[in-house]
Amino acid sequence: MTTFQVRTFGCQMNKHDSERIAGMLAERGMTVAPEGDIADVIVFNTCCVRENADERLYGQVSSLTGVRRERGTIIAVGGCIGQRDGEQLLRTLPMIDVVFGTHNLARLPELIDAAADSPRPVVEVEDPSDADFTADLPSRREHPWHAWVPVTVGCNNFCTYCIVPYVRGRERSRSMEDVVAEVHALMADGVVEVTLLGQNVNSYGRDLYGAPRFAELLREVAATGVPRIRFTTSHPKDLSTATIAAMAELPAVCRHLHLPLQSGSDRILKAMNRRYTQADYLALVAQLYEAMPDLALSTDLIVGFPGETEEDFEETMLAATAAHYDAAFTFIYSPRAGTPAASMAEQIAKEVVQPRFDRLVSLVQSSALAKNVPLVGTVQRVLFEGASKRDGAVLMGRTAGNKVVHVRSHAALAGTFADVRIDDAQTWFLLGTLISGTGDA
Repeated sequence: MTTFQVRTFGCQMNKHDSERIAGMLAERGMTVAPEGDIADVIVFNTCCVRENADERLYGQVSSLTGVRRERGTIIAVGGCIGQRDGEQLLRTLPMIDVVFGTHNLARLPELIDAAADSPRPVVEVEDPSDADFTADLPSRREHPWHAWVPVTVGCNNFCTYCIVPYVRGRERSRSMEDVVAEVHALMADGVVEVTLLGQNVNSYGRDLYGAPRFAELLREVAATGVPRIRFTTSHPKDLSTATIAAMAELPAVCRHLHLPLQSGSDRILKAMNRRYTQADYLALVAQLYEAMPDLALSTDLIVGFPGETEEDFEETMLAATAAHYDAAFTFIYSPRAGTPAASMAEQIAKEVVQPRFDRLVSLVQSSALAKNVPLVGTVQRVLFEGASKRDGAVLMGRTAGNKVVHVRSHAALAGTFADVRIDDAQTWFLLGTLISGTGDA
């Protein structure tokens, strides 16, 4: 076995885990398979939050049946679907060689070796409470200048539509000292932007220190001198005044917040077990904009939760209008087996939900453009990520507000900061002209 490929579905936590998987396999002397080639080992790091992730996995794994038979390619499936289904996954996809859980990353190389010597699939899915953080594992980062830094794993909120607490376990925090030490080490390795990760970063430290200390963690990470700090995700019920103040006061903390609303209806929010009201949420939004008028705000919105009426949906439209979102991930509700919402009465037909979804998408697009247009004529500090996939003569980067910026240039700016004058605004990106060389954030 000399080559590997990691296929990642899902959230930022999965992306972080995939970088650890790639790091471990590379440390074993394996190399990434050239694009278009079939690797000796293919690892699927999966998500089961939405039904289409299951469908993608089944389709992609099934398509490998022939090459597995001809080449002996080892197929490993991990992440949330691996944790959720365990050995049962083999009933649907018997061609899989390894199934591993969300907390079994450190064991993956040994599991692959065992599968190579065994006529039967190897399955290892541990109790989430027995696992440690993966931060000490080797990593092969997608971008050398950016790193994911987990601060919590698991979740205690048990939203009725969400499978995460069942596949990631209860919430556990890393010590502040460990997080800060990792950021220092990453900076020494050339990282200029870190993203602090957790299912709910705002409750960071409650299990270790008796009360949330995320605002303090932001200040400690900023004190390392890392130029840019992002974080995700925030639960509205735990977003504190102290965290808002830290965001407003610390130049390194990006003026971008992802704050999932999910629904604007108090009745639906209660059924979702979100533990805030529309008024609570919009009061937070007002506080955020008062502290940071230039804040870029994004969210998650679910349409068609069981029992949602037209009146409930109109409340979501009202809240989304009032929040002035820069971006939103909009979803049609997808029942996930094992969650309370999956067995609720009044599951809503697709033909009822789709028109609502389309209206919400249109609203979000209008809001995003309205937030982008005032940036025309301003100068934005951009961290460039490299050439556009569609046009090698166009560079792509992001502002501190997470706005995508395109600049026509052949300069080698990947991983560096530069000032850009914004010339035009589109719904999901900005067009600009490079006006300065590289430098600090």
